[in-house]
Amino acid sequence: MKTDTSSLEIIKSTTSKLDQTKLDKLVFGEIFTDHMLECDYENGKWKTPKIKPYGPIELMPSAKVFHYGQAVFEGMKAFKDEDDKIWLFRPEENFKRINVSGARLAIPEFPKDYFFNGLEELLKIDKEWIQKGFGNSLYIRPFVIATEECVSAAPSTKYKFMIICSPAQAYYSGEVRVKFSETFSRAADGGVGYAKAAGNYAAQFHPTNLAKEEGFQQIVWTDANTHEYLEEAGTMNIFFRVGDKLLTAPTSDRILDGVTRKSIITLAEEFNIPVEVRKVSVKEIVEAARKGELKEMFGAGTAAVINPIVGFGHKGEKFELPKLEDTYASFFKDKLMKIQYNQAEDKYGWRYEVKQ
Repeated sequence: MKTDTSSLEIIKSTTSKLDQTKLDKLVFGEIFTDHMLECDYENGKWKTPKIKPYGPIELMPSAKVFHYGQAVFEGMKAFKDEDDKIWLFRPEENFKRINVSGARLAIPEFPKDYFFNGLEELLKIDKEWIQKGFGNSLYIRPFVIATEECVSAAPSTKYKFMIICSPAQAYYSGEVRVKFSETFSRAADGGVGYAKAAGNYAAQFHPTNLAKEEGFQQIVWTDANTHEYLEEAGTMNIFFRVGDKLLTAPTSDRILDGVTRKSIITLAEEFNIPVEVRKVSVKEIVEAARKGELKEMFGAGTAAVINPIVGFGHKGEKFELPKLEDTYASFFKDKLMKIQYNQAEDKYGWRYEVKQ
């Protein structure tokens, strides 16, 4: 079946993988829905977006993405409530950020109407892949890659924007212990740390593997200049609870402006939880742990929403955090997810309904 509109071309798959997919036994990010969105940039403009069956794309070996890493992406989720309504969570933030990331890598801005029209139509076509139930969702991955067939060290003149979707269950990662980085850095001043550039994540894999050999699951990255200040946890923003006060690093050109992060800060202010957005030093957190004042650490991001951290290591010393019954991590996760699943009032206008 093929349908053309003025701003979108749709080619529907004749078959579906859904019946053969065990949605109750998903591994995050391994299974993809029946369709994807694709849009090419050529001759100085974006062409008509196309929704087509999910499948391989063809690129020449000289495509610039392979040689100079011009690639950025986003992470979003779609949720289905008990009335089968489909919701997104603050999608405007993701749209803005993929273009901010793209601008840092000299990638042309993607049009807002193409983004939202294409995404909504894609979700409507693959809506059966969005499972109801608290914790179930559809993970959405928009991304852009450079496709010009040329190995000269200059920005590409051709690009491909795509959206693929993957059904996801509630995210359980087990107990997470982290190592405070002493030598490796995620990003530096003036660099691309604030962008969701593909290379940022590739560069994390080796240091993280080394940390895993020591019994840790993730690294908490420190500033590149002195390694004295804590910045991000793995691929997530990080929060520290010292006493009843919540601490997190300010965004900068080194730190991602996380959607979950800014939502937690807003909720903390609403519920009168003291929150300080400032530099957080390694020394401060180590001393708080020694005194028993460090109550919690948790990462915040789209995939897990909030990921509690049970312990950390620094310079050969290991610290375990107390096991609390009522945690800020569980409080914020519950508040955020109830908004996402249309189970609570959305006084900030964060929910975005996909009209069916």
